[in-house]
Amino acid sequence: MDRENFVKKIDEIKKANHLDLSVGEDLSIGLMNLVSLEEHFLFSYMKTEESKYLEFLEEVREVRKRLLAKIVKREDGDYGETWCISKHLLATSMRLTEVGTKYLHDGKKVDAEEMFADAFDMYSMFWAVNGFLSSLSSGKSSKSKISKISDKLKGMLDCCKE
Repeated sequence: MDRENFVKKIDEIKKANHLDLSVGEDLSIGLMNLVSLEEHFLFSYMKTEESKYLEFLEEVREVRKRLLAKIVKREDGDYGETWCISKHLLATSMRLTEVGTKYLHDGKKVDAEEMFADAFDMYSMFWAVNGFLSSLSSGKSSKSKISKISDKLKGMLDCCKE
């Protein structure tokens, strides 16, 4: 599909109210932070051996599962693959973003930019895996395919939409 037809198709979908990623964007970022909290509670437990951290981990996990279900739909025959892949893509995006931020802070701008690009590619793949970009995600995966998905997603995202 060429760029002009793709943009036209996206505009048609938006007009039909079938694609409003603004709520999903916010929720997906919140989910990234919940996965990060799960990891943090695990490491806090390992460091301190205080069982309260395992209790917090379990509470956060239940919230994450409930909220992930609002974005990730389990299809018949899926067997949880999309669910699990989605969680890992969001977690990866969050971790790569944090590494990029540390690189940026340390004055390693090129390394930071590479890390941010990888983080966004993983975030874009999350949306593709969940069918929001199905016309783009068919076929064999490659870095160039992921980058193409990311480029298309950049034009659709609007984190400032209220």
